[in-house]
Amino acid sequence: MHAELQLDNQVCFRLYSAARLMTQAYTPFLNELGITYPQYLVLMVLWEKDSQPVNDIAHRLLLETNTVTPLLQRMEKQGIVSRRKGEHDKRQQIVSLTEKGRELEQKAFDIIPAGMGKRLAPCPLSMDDYLQLAGELDNIIDTLK
Repeated sequence: MHAELQLDNQVCFRLYSAARLMTQAYTPFLNELGITYPQYLVLMVLWEKDSQPVNDIAHRLLLETNTVTPLLQRMEKQGIVSRRKGEHDKRQQIVSLTEKGRELEQKAFDIIPAGMGKRLAPCPLSMDDYLQLAGELDNIIDTLK
């Protein structure tokens, strides 16, 4: 057996496992809000800057527009976002938060940071360690984009 092919020697497996388990840890908090993790990601993008083209949202999330569009359609049916044609380019779809979508920001703030903080509390990483880890992950992401 080649050491390079052993599961325990794979960074990709650790990243996959960490991502899957992190998403799973968010699930109970997101269930309280009535949204999924991908919807939460879209909301965070719109909470930072409302009224964005679908292409910009997809780009920010490192996803294709054909992945984001059905997600936005479900969010629109839930009354979280609205979509309209662009003013200058009618082919462009502009996504905006509804009142319900804006209200979810405060609800998420009240639930998620503290809840995830408690969930991750047993982990011995300091805030500086988390920021360093985030930077290392950003390097990996930038390399693979």
